[in-house]
Amino acid sequence: MSVPPAEPLTVPTLPDALAHAAREVEAALDTLLPLPEGPEARLAEAMRYAALGGGKRLRGFLAIETAALFGVAATCAARVAAAIEMLHAYSLVHDDLPSMDNDDLRRGKPSCHRAFDEATAILAGDALQTRAFEVLAEPNTHSDPLARAELVLGLAAAAGARGMVGGQMIDMLTEGRELDTAEVSRLQALKTGRLIQFSAESGAILGRAAPAQRHLFAAYGRDLGAAFQIADDLLDAEGTTEETGKTAGKDAAAGKATMVAALGPDRARAHAAMLARQAADHLAAFGPRADPLRELAQFVVTRRS
Repeated sequence: MSVPPAEPLTVPTLPDALAHAAREVEAALDTLLPLPEGPEARLAEAMRYAALGGGKRLRGFLAIETAALFGVAATCAARVAAAIEMLHAYSLVHDDLPSMDNDDLRRGKPSCHRAFDEATAILAGDALQTRAFEVLAEPNTHSDPLARAELVLGLAAAAGARGMVGGQMIDMLTEGRELDTAEVSRLQALKTGRLIQFSAESGAILGRAAPAQRHLFAAYGRDLGAAFQIADDLLDAEGTTEETGKTAGKDAAAGKATMVAALGPDRARAHAAMLARQAADHLAAFGPRADPLRELAQFVVTRRS
């Protein structure tokens, strides 16, 4: 008896994959951030305002797409993606505060401290951060306690004093100073890159991947994060508020250290493109199943929002 030919592997297009991941993340966030009764409901409203209904969900997409390569259950991947997006939302809420970047606009709507008030925004950020770790530590995220511990440890390292928060400190201290490319690279690797790197690696952690495979996704996320931040700098310098959903031109006005300031727009754009190619090359061993992740590397340096 003849065996019918295997059906060709169907890989979704990047727009379809991004849209699917965004829906998965949104649904998970809606479930994981319920509205309680009582006076603390205002805090939950501010948390939901900051976390739901906006953003590219790039970090969540990385977690979901990487986890799928290792056969991880979609519900588990969505929980990790939602936890990462909560952590990211907290950082944006605090970043927009008057004591930080003092921005009134985020994702095309008033910043959390403008929609509520400064004290509520600070508490909402605090609560989103702690809820992210709570979700990662819950048994529904993974049956293996070691996997959950590795996720918690990885997110903490990416977000803390030697990651995102440390990068924010350097960013504030260096306003108005000229930094060389190595100094800007380190600043941006901490402030933005570490969380994107963890997002890419998190799916491999969920899938209990071999160390060599985890290393490839970490390298992919590192280069992707660097390319993403340069593209963000270019958008701030060349884009409009309507395109980006946040106040354009603020980096130059505040004297921020960026690759655009260090290299100029053309060289910065070329450097971002090189990093995007390098990121995609890390995933060569995963074949066409990793095409959406490879395409994402190109997308992040050509986007207009």
